[in-house]
Amino acid sequence: MSKLVSKEALDQICEISKQEISAQKCRILICAGTGCLAGGSREIYEKMCELVAADGKAEVEFGPEIAHLPGVDIHKDGACSGCSGEKAADADREVVGVKKSGCHGFCEMGPLVRIEPYNYLYIKVKPEDCEEIYQTTILNGEPVERLLYEMDGVKYKAQEEIPFYAKQTRLVLKNCGHIDAENIKEVFANNGYQALKKVLFEMSPQEVIDEILESNLRGRGGGGFQAGYKWKQVARQKETIRYVVCNGDEGDPGAFMDRSIMEGDPHKMIEGMLIAGYAVGAQEGYIYVRAEYPLAISRLKIAIAQAEEYGLLGEDILGSGYSFKLHINRGAGAFVCGEGSALTASIEGERGMPRTKPPRTVEQGLFGKPTVLNNVETYANVPMIILNGAKWYHGIGTETSPGTKAFAVTGSINNTGLIEVPMGTTLREIVYEIGGGIKNGKEFKAVQIGGPSGGCLIATDLDVPLDFDSLKKKGAMIGSGGLVIMDEDTCMVEVARFFMNFTQNESCGKCVPCREGTKRMLEILEDIVAGRGTMEQLDLLQELGETITDMSLCGLGKSAALPVLSTLRVFRDEYEEHVLQKKCRTGTCQALRTYVIDPDLCKGCSKCARNCPVGAISGEIKQPFVIDQSKCIKCGACEGNCFFKAIKLQ
Repeated sequence: MSKLVSKEALDQICEISKQEISAQKCRILICAGTGCLAGGSREIYEKMCELVAADGKAEVEFGPEIAHLPGVDIHKDGACSGCSGEKAADADREVVGVKKSGCHGFCEMGPLVRIEPYNYLYIKVKPEDCEEIYQTTILNGEPVERLLYEMDGVKYKAQEEIPFYAKQTRLVLKNCGHIDAENIKEVFANNGYQALKKVLFEMSPQEVIDEILESNLRGRGGGGFQAGYKWKQVARQKETIRYVVCNGDEGDPGAFMDRSIMEGDPHKMIEGMLIAGYAVGAQEGYIYVRAEYPLAISRLKIAIAQAEEYGLLGEDILGSGYSFKLHINRGAGAFVCGEGSALTASIEGERGMPRTKPPRTVEQGLFGKPTVLNNVETYANVPMIILNGAKWYHGIGTETSPGTKAFAVTGSINNTGLIEVPMGTTLREIVYEIGGGIKNGKEFKAVQIGGPSGGCLIATDLDVPLDFDSLKKKGAMIGSGGLVIMDEDTCMVEVARFFMNFTQNESCGKCVPCREGTKRMLEILEDIVAGRGTMEQLDLLQELGETITDMSLCGLGKSAALPVLSTLRVFRDEYEEHVLQKKCRTGTCQALRTYVIDPDLCKGCSKCARNCPVGAISGEIKQPFVIDQSKCIKCGACEGNCFFKAIKLQ
């Protein structure tokens, strides 16, 4: 491989890469995202490689680490892509590509395997299924019916026909699950770095900024600030040393959108950062990734090394005269480092704590220099805006929130996973059409959107468009895009306590409102779920939440109380029930449980009494037993040991 020194050289390698992929008889794309790897997809990958390599009818193309597995000798007949012992393929041999892809998104059904060109998607695959997949599909082109997704009696062969995928608009996530995440040639085959070529040879820096401004691309990591305006502010600074920084910290519980992009299509984000650097006159960039994302870090390192090797990072990119270097910084997992000034301080080697503003990051950011700071998903939107134009981008989503948004859907929903939909899509569409409805036929109760910095939406909000402005009116925010779905059995007071516990633990402690206020709010919530709450405390909870929102130093502190304030507003009856009746209607709060024995169902077997750790149950054999509520510690051992379902929560 030689360094690409011109735009023509880039076009040539893109065309060659397309031809190489089209020459493959079929491609086996095995999900190697974090979730599927945890489910055993690496073993599936290795088994598939062994099967393909052992078949004398096909030439195998896969990575060098597989070529040297015990028992896999592919050099005597075939070729090993990326291996020093590469051997030319025989003209009459068919090529089967075995690829490690990024996250396919359908996490509930993993491990996932996609077979092209048939577009079959196999779900919950095990290593022992590989032989059947190879014989039935790779050799004969027929689907393995039992591994196909089925809903309402219909089996879906093509991945794109599955309702979970059919109702999405995957643009940022388009390549995730469809390309080898560790092979830059697959990126070239899908028009990778064509947007970079366009800006370097056809657009001035100001024209790039104007295009992003016109597109109204809004930051996908929090409050939805206009990305183009940030770029414009950095570009107009007198200081000539400038930086581009990517926030890949993603600390919200249940959120994994940015992680999946970094794992599944890292070059798209890198290309977006390169374009931003060209637009604002920066020659150096930093990607800040939490250390809990080891796979994302590994894929980013591979992608950066490949881009440097091909001359897409470094000096004189594509012979244009523009130079740009990229670094990776690992964060230690502090939630507050998702805030811009805390993040840049962390990169500098300082403790990650927010600072007062102004000056803002665009004026004095990393190392005191003007800095563009956006998150992974925001940068990943940039190449397609440059290639297709701002007008095209405005045709997706809403007028004030154009484009798509990736959401991580978790909780009490049938189809958990990673989705991408146009801005303005309703919660009802996500929950009932893409998500397949609530688990076990339960009723939808609420969704926590935006993580600890977000708020709750309820059943009456199911038809509210999910965009920046509509959610702001509801006292919520998109945040990074986490959606935690809750059903009728969820205690909203406990939900508020959970998020406040997270926020209080993650407070950096720099400002009093957040440091002390969140602690007091958590203490009140713990009193309420323990049955010690008072009505006066409910009023104090409201007051503290409003004070923290108004007075905290940084954006994270200002949004810390949102989960509590939103649940107080729409579920106040549950709070009052906890306080006045000392009752949790869902039975979630252990201290407020009341176990009773139904005398009509009790057979007097005494098993409950024999298993009670505190001797709170008494009675005579073959007569109904009773629970002494003054002794009961609410452990539930009696309920679990009753054969006759006579013990219930009151």
